[in-house]
Amino acid sequence: MTITRYSQFEDLNKAMEKDEPFLAVISFDGEQAYMGHIDECMEHHILLQKLGLPPTDIDKYFRIIFDREGADWTFICPPDYKGITDKTRRITAFYNDGFRVIAQFLSEIGYFCDIKIPKRYRRHFDVMGEGGK
Repeated sequence: MTITRYSQFEDLNKAMEKDEPFLAVISFDGEQAYMGHIDECMEHHILLQKLGLPPTDIDKYFRIIFDREGADWTFICPPDYKGITDKTRRITAFYNDGFRVIAQFLSEIGYFCDIKIPKRYRRHFDVMGEGGK
C-alpha cells in the first residue's frame, strides 16, 4: 500500500506522537491511501481536493477518522460497489473488504486499534438482517 501524507502546516509525525486525530481515504483495492490532519483537511473530499484529486471521487474510497484509540469508519457502500447488484451481497463484500484494507492501512502506520462503525452508519446492517429488502 502506498500511503500519501498531506500537510502544509504541521509535521504529521509530531502530530501522530501527540495522538491528534486524522482522517484517511483508502482505495477499495487497498493499493493507495491518503491521510491528513483533521484540522487541516476537515472532510474526506477536502483531503482529496488538497491532494489534487477530484473530490467527486469520494465514493471510490473507504473513509475513516482515527487516532490511537480507534478508527471510526464512515460506512457508506456505493450502489455500484464491485458491480454487485444484490444489496445484501454488495454490503457484505464492502464490509469484508473494508475491514481488511482499513486494518492493513492502520497497521502500516503503526496504529493497532479497533475499527468502529458509528451508529448513524449502521442502517445497512438492518437491511442485511431483513434479507436485503
